[in-house]
Amino acid sequence: MTTVAHDLGISIDEDNKECQNAKENAKAITSKIKDTLKFKEEQLPLQGEIWKKLGKIEKEECRLRKAGHKNIQMYKGELAEQKMELRKQQSSYEMSEAMSCFISALSSSTLERSFFLKWMRMNLDNISRKKLSGLRELYKVKCQESSEKKEEIAILDRQISNSALGTEHFLREMGQLYEAAFSLPENLQSRQQMLHLPKLCAELLLQGFPLELVDGDASNIPLRWISDVLKELNTLVQTKNKIMVVTVLGVQSTGKSTLLNTMFGVQFAVSSGRCTRGAFMLMIKITDSFREVLNCDHLVIIDTEGLKSPELAKLDDSYEHDNELATLVVGLSDITIINIAMENSTEMKDILQIVVHAFLRMKEVGKKPMCAFVHQNVADVSAHDKNMRDRKLLLEQLNEMTEAAAKMENKEMYKKFTDVMEYNPETGNWYIPGLWHGNPPMAPVNAGYSEAVYDFKKNIMNIPVNKKISTNNIEEFLEWTKSLWNAVKYENFIFSFRNSLVADAYMKLCTEFYKWEWSFKKDMYKWLTSAETRVSNFEIMKSKSDKTNLQDLLRTLKVEASSELDKWEKAILENLNKYFEQTEGHVYLVEKYKEDFVNSAKSLRRETENSVLNKLEAVIEIRTGKNNLDNIKKTHTDRMEKKVLKLLEELRKNSCSESMSEEQLDKVFESMWQETLEELSFKGLRRQIISDSVFNQLRMNMKQKGSSVSQNLNEVNLDQFGKEKFVLKGENLLKKFFNFVFKLDETQRLQEMADSVIDTCLQSINDKKDGKSDYHDTYIQEILHIIDTKLISLKKVKFSADFELSLKLHICAISAREFQAMHDSFIEQNDPRRCLEQFKEKYCADFKDLFSDRDQCQRKAEEFAKLCLSPAVEIFICNSLGLDITDTMLQGENAFQFSTRSFFQYSILTQLLEDNNFENYVEYIRSYERFVKEWILKQIEERFSKGNKLFELEVQHLKGITLEIKDAIRKAQQETDENESIKGFIQNICRELGKTLVIPNDALEAVMVLNNAKREQFAHWLTQSVEEMEKALKTKFKKFDIHNKLKTLKIKPQDELFKRVFGCGKQCPFCKAPCEAGGEAHTYHSASVHRPQGLGLYRYERSEKLVTNICSTDVNTETMFRCLETKHEYHPYKKYREIFPDWHIPADPSIEASDYWKYVMAKFNDRFAEVYTAKSADIPPMWKKITKQEAEKSLKECFSIK
Repeated sequence: MTTVAHDLGISIDEDNKECQNAKENAKAITSKIKDTLKFKEEQLPLQGEIWKKLGKIEKEECRLRKAGHKNIQMYKGELAEQKMELRKQQSSYEMSEAMSCFISALSSSTLERSFFLKWMRMNLDNISRKKLSGLRELYKVKCQESSEKKEEIAILDRQISNSALGTEHFLREMGQLYEAAFSLPENLQSRQQMLHLPKLCAELLLQGFPLELVDGDASNIPLRWISDVLKELNTLVQTKNKIMVVTVLGVQSTGKSTLLNTMFGVQFAVSSGRCTRGAFMLMIKITDSFREVLNCDHLVIIDTEGLKSPELAKLDDSYEHDNELATLVVGLSDITIINIAMENSTEMKDILQIVVHAFLRMKEVGKKPMCAFVHQNVADVSAHDKNMRDRKLLLEQLNEMTEAAAKMENKEMYKKFTDVMEYNPETGNWYIPGLWHGNPPMAPVNAGYSEAVYDFKKNIMNIPVNKKISTNNIEEFLEWTKSLWNAVKYENFIFSFRNSLVADAYMKLCTEFYKWEWSFKKDMYKWLTSAETRVSNFEIMKSKSDKTNLQDLLRTLKVEASSELDKWEKAILENLNKYFEQTEGHVYLVEKYKEDFVNSAKSLRRETENSVLNKLEAVIEIRTGKNNLDNIKKTHTDRMEKKVLKLLEELRKNSCSESMSEEQLDKVFESMWQETLEELSFKGLRRQIISDSVFNQLRMNMKQKGSSVSQNLNEVNLDQFGKEKFVLKGENLLKKFFNFVFKLDETQRLQEMADSVIDTCLQSINDKKDGKSDYHDTYIQEILHIIDTKLISLKKVKFSADFELSLKLHICAISAREFQAMHDSFIEQNDPRRCLEQFKEKYCADFKDLFSDRDQCQRKAEEFAKLCLSPAVEIFICNSLGLDITDTMLQGENAFQFSTRSFFQYSILTQLLEDNNFENYVEYIRSYERFVKEWILKQIEERFSKGNKLFELEVQHLKGITLEIKDAIRKAQQETDENESIKGFIQNICRELGKTLVIPNDALEAVMVLNNAKREQFAHWLTQSVEEMEKALKTKFKKFDIHNKLKTLKIKPQDELFKRVFGCGKQCPFCKAPCEAGGEAHTYHSASVHRPQGLGLYRYERSEKLVTNICSTDVNTETMFRCLETKHEYHPYKKYREIFPDWHIPADPSIEASDYWKYVMAKFNDRFAEVYTAKSADIPPMWKKITKQEAEKSLKECFSIK
């Protein structure tokens, strides 16, 4: 043809210099192919047996089927060594001549490269066609001769498969060259020479050439190669990196590639009788006008090998291979096309099971691809109604397959296909006629095929528009590829799946939820403080005509609290709904957790309501007693005021006002004071025996525990307990104790729990004591609730009722003594005689002023500011500071640490690694709760020890409340009648401040008696005194450090942060890793990184050596465990959820996943053994090679830290 064209003077592109160069380059490679098999072995050696062995080892690392009785960690180390050896073998090969020419040709200009690949494809197709036609003819003859020649037929089968040679084999070799080079040290030249290869391949992708995603021959993905190609691709497209993925699945030779080629005008290989092996991806750029409509920049098309292919059908793991492929491509796709040929209903049933299985897995991990069923070779595509019976039959089969797949995955709640997928039989099926009229090659093309495909394409492209599909960018697509492939390598996909996009989406949800939760808590703390202030100022705020009492106020406050709680619960639930309505941020991936967070919001409301109502009850009851006491003290104050005034009157009558000296006045006043004290009856609060109240509460708490407990309670005296450290005794530890091979020291387990609950209770007791209030029964009820909550968490450990009683007696005895001291201190502080005598000097000064007619304005103003306003302001700031410090810790440099429980764990573990302190590790593992509390306290102290942050917060509140006081003085001046006494003026000031400040009543009464100050002058001096008070408080605040300040705060920021990040407090039943799940009402407990079980006190009974097994590995093995929860009978790790149904322990995503704890155990092996009174573990050799940097890197990967 070219000769004829030249004769006619027609210009042709073959004469193009680039085309001729490309032709020569292609010929230089393909001309040397005499024997395809031999050429592949010599020129493309890296994709042969070594690569296939590597793939098998990677799967064995996950499945551990051949471990037998070997130590699992030792066996994994052996597999890692084998992988390294195979990579060394790959690296030992020099780059072949053919590959050198191929890479050189690809490195040429864009046009020449395109010509080169076209010539390569044509030449290789010609070679394959000649080779394959002969083999197929021989195969046909052998099959017709005898069906007994199975071995010969199998050999021919393999030869046919191996004789295929295309450009994909050369690109596959490029990938293996790159992977092998990457296993070499960074500074080697042979590694550096390969670094440009991913960019070459990325450029090919952009030009429309397919990239092999899954190697069909090795059933493996070269993850390093694919990752770096996609990263280069992301760099090339820059911001235009959003992609929508369309995938086709179906039986072999049903026209999947032809369908994609026709739909999108692409060129997946369909010639030379070769079938697609593995999976190939191809990119199509979206025009600017369609970008916003489709919400993507590129369309990614994935073509796959046929499911149930004859080459694989004879293999034992063919179903597994198909399942892996289907799961991967369905997981990667936004739209999945299921291609069904109508001729073979048996094969259709087989692939439906595989496809449905893949969809079910995606449903469980949060991915929701759309699907469409394409029925090819349909005779009458217009007869939609005629195919109704077929659609009904298809739906029945889909339902049947769903049930079968659900049983295999232990997800039997799924009964119908529509439980798994959004599917409508009427709109989800498309009928396409055959491509040919009759039998090819002589048959004409059917024009109806293209028309039907075009209609189908239009419908498919409308799906993302109508459904508002959230598309991924290239980096996210890569992450899905990694996580899906890692998960399919395990036998249990659903429980092995880990994906950083899911983790990121979950972390974002947790972060948002914790923000809403903190806003809710903060508002309720402020409301409760305001309510307590209203209770304390009830008598001051009440007008004379108001007949309500404290019980009326309690009822009002309960209604208000309920309304406030309703408002916040509704706000959180609305925020949740709005959050899940988003289309960005991969919210759909965490849809299954929505119910957990809804339940957490409701649980938060319930817990807060119980706490608020209990506190209101207590504060009202204590205030009622205090009011009675205040009435007694006021009687004494009034009596003393009358006595002083009577004394003044007598002295004036006797004309002594000029002749008496200071000493004489003091003597007269002292005589009157003593006389009055003798006349007064000082009846204060009645002293309670707190131990009796505590014991009654304990008896009520334990009344359901049986008659023996009641009998024991009758025989004990609370005073005998709580004087020494609580130590478990063997006889009251457990109902029955066993020794077992995989043994956890249960004594230690219960002792640590007891120590933890004692610590928590002591902190609660100290908090109550710091409040300097009177005792109330709700205090001991709260303590008993803390103990019960902790004991419930050990419900499967069958400890005796005697153990529970001894622990409660110990804590209640300590509580009784501490609360008795608190109660006695409260009585002493509020003793009427003491309260009167503490103001004796002030009474004397007032008496002298009145006797001498001195102006009292300045002194009374100073007293009011110093004795009343200053302590009230300090309490106000103290009450506000806890929330401010917590807010500060949740922002700025500490925001990351406290944003979620997972990030908090990461922060702690990173700090431990940095500090390299063995004692800290032991404390973290054995006394986790105490360690966390101390760590948080240390973080707060470090943050507020720098600069003047604490002082600034205090001054900020001080300025605000000072302005409020000055404003109250001005308002009181306006509202007080001219005839009203100075006492009325002061009361008006107090009313103005009554919603903010709690002014001490004793001091207030003392200031108001014997006060003849003039209102205007008093107001003037009071304003000046308030300014002096502000200066004095600033000076005082500067002297306090954060450590001492934290002790005085009503709301402890360390406690608030602890509640936020500690979560449910549950620990992995095997290794004691803490749960990090978000919300309080999560369905399953989970941890990002698990530890060697020896660190959780597991040891072998015979050898007493610490155990190196890691539970996230064991859950995928045949190994067994036994413990108290299994009644000491062996149970397979694979079925751990039968024993611990509320724990989710996914398999490690990689062999490096637990490197952090492997590094720690290897480094401190002997010291852990010494502390745990065990023998050192047999550390796998690979663990000893892990560096600190690798440990830190594995930590980042486990917690998805970018």
